[in-house]
Amino acid sequence: MIYIAPSLLAADFAHLATEVKRMADAGANYLHLDVMDGAFVPNISFGAPVIAALRPHSKLIFDVHLMINEPIRYLDDFIKAGADIITVHLESCSDPEKTIRAIRAREVRCGLAISPATPVERIMPYLSEIDMALVMTVVPGFGGQALIPETLEKVRTIRRYADSQQLKLDIEVDGGLKPDNIALATEAGANIIVAGSAIFHAKHPRAVIAAMHEVAQEHPYQA
Repeated sequence: MIYIAPSLLAADFAHLATEVKRMADAGANYLHLDVMDGAFVPNISFGAPVIAALRPHSKLIFDVHLMINEPIRYLDDFIKAGADIITVHLESCSDPEKTIRAIRAREVRCGLAISPATPVERIMPYLSEIDMALVMTVVPGFGGQALIPETLEKVRTIRRYADSQQLKLDIEVDGGLKPDNIALATEAGANIIVAGSAIFHAKHPRAVIAAMHEVAQEHPYQA
């Protein structure tokens, strides 16, 4: 099953509740929420209060991507705000295993992300402990970037390993995805697709999401 997760970073921030409803009406499965601290990445976005304000307005899965240093400090804030999935960056945690355990202890889904410069080998020891691996297909920090095709080999490596170990692992890709390149991601083994500008900036987001599903179905994982 392929899931489409529009990234709120590309929304009209003056009308966030309306924008979130627009995504649900368009057929989105998840809402991807990029939290940036201006330290781990060179940008600042929004925090737990914004997520808490949106939670009553949507039944979408809130996929919270913490691009912040030492995210273990703020887990309770984001879970209280309504996160269904908490994803942290391997690179931002001084003790990734401790952070993963802390997320799982709070009974929300746990994701672990790696940036384009991080070798895939670094995430492999944690795959059996997480629910989702997020492979960044752009350098994290800003929306609207072009997909880096080389990052998709990491997706393929992770999917092959997960299958070999019979792990029920979601693989998410984030950055530069749109209907004309989603096939590269799904063929590599990704099943959760984050897209920002391609969906939020479209006049007809339902058509874009439908097109992404259609292409994904035509281009399944190729081992």
